[in-house]
Amino acid sequence: MNKSQQTINRAFSMAGFGVHGGQPVTLQIKPAVVNSGIVFCRHDETGRRQEIPALSSALGSTVLNTSIGPADFGVSTIEHLMAALTALEIDNLIIKIDGPEVPILGGGSAEFITVFREAGLLKQDAPRQYLVIDRPVRVEDGENWAEFVPYNGTRYEVEIDFPVAAIGKQAFTFELDAEVFGEEIAKARTFGFMRDVEKLRAMGLALGSSLQNSIAIGDDGSVINPDGLYYPDEFVRHKLLDSVGDLALAGHPFRGCFRSYRGGHKLNATLVKALLDKPDHYRLEVC
Repeated sequence: MNKSQQTINRAFSMAGFGVHGGQPVTLQIKPAVVNSGIVFCRHDETGRRQEIPALSSALGSTVLNTSIGPADFGVSTIEHLMAALTALEIDNLIIKIDGPEVPILGGGSAEFITVFREAGLLKQDAPRQYLVIDRPVRVEDGENWAEFVPYNGTRYEVEIDFPVAAIGKQAFTFELDAEVFGEEIAKARTFGFMRDVEKLRAMGLALGSSLQNSIAIGDDGSVINPDGLYYPDEFVRHKLLDSVGDLALAGHPFRGCFRSYRGGHKLNATLVKALLDKPDHYRLEVC
């Protein structure tokens, strides 16, 4: 039986602040009609307004986060929200946002999962189309790589390798499932190194980062957060969470296996573009 597209039962608002700019921001999230996709509507107090589809074609910066739209009026750090939408199989939404960055909230996707479930999911009278991977597509950046390969399902295999005591080599595999995502991945927080904090803040980044929404790693390679980690391998789980959100910019859910080694936002975005540039490597299919 083919799956139906989905939106939400009712509109709602949520607020927070951005992890990089540190500025307050409000989201107004509304149901949308079939085949409209996820569209961000950036606006400000001057009346300026810009509609930005969550698509690879609208990609902006991939430095420390995934952004879409123009540099002077786009939306950044969309990946945690997009990961929640992917996990819940929400296809069509209008997301009004009055600032340049999606709120960081707890540093992962858990709060987004909660509010969307509270709003309720609404099946729509149109089938979901999937990007079915027929032939492998791979991109590399030195030792780092990412690829799509054919697979009967939606699978993520992510491996990281950091030369610090708290992380080291970690790997995590995930078959797309909303319940598993909510329990095992959604809480995993973004992370960073204390040695980079001053440099990032001088660049206007990480201004909203705190021990409440991020894992901090000290100069000795240990976790600084007083409460420690949510999971022993929280770092790779967050990298997987980021990948789920980044790959959503393909515009359709995919059927295949995504694999990455020492990946990140830029490599994920490069892989999506490489796939879309090879129409003989995939097909769109109702599943």
